Amino acid sequence: MGDWTISDVQTLCKRYGFLFRPGSGTSHVQIKHPSARLILTIPARRPIKTVYIRKFVRYIDEYGGKI
Repeated sequence: MGDWTISDVQTLCKRYGFLFRPGSGTSHVQIKHPSARLILTIPARRPIKTVYIRKFVRYIDEYGGKI
């Protein structure tokens, strides 16, 4: 999956219309699609573990289109 950063995640959120909210006082970010009930939380530490990137890609596939 490579060495993803929060900047990479934020770029894809913007491209696919997802809301990206950095945590306030926490080391996590929250990602949400306007039509989804699920909020995806990803740790912002570098590098982001593969398990979180896979969840993020599945979330985009489900709500925002194919990557």
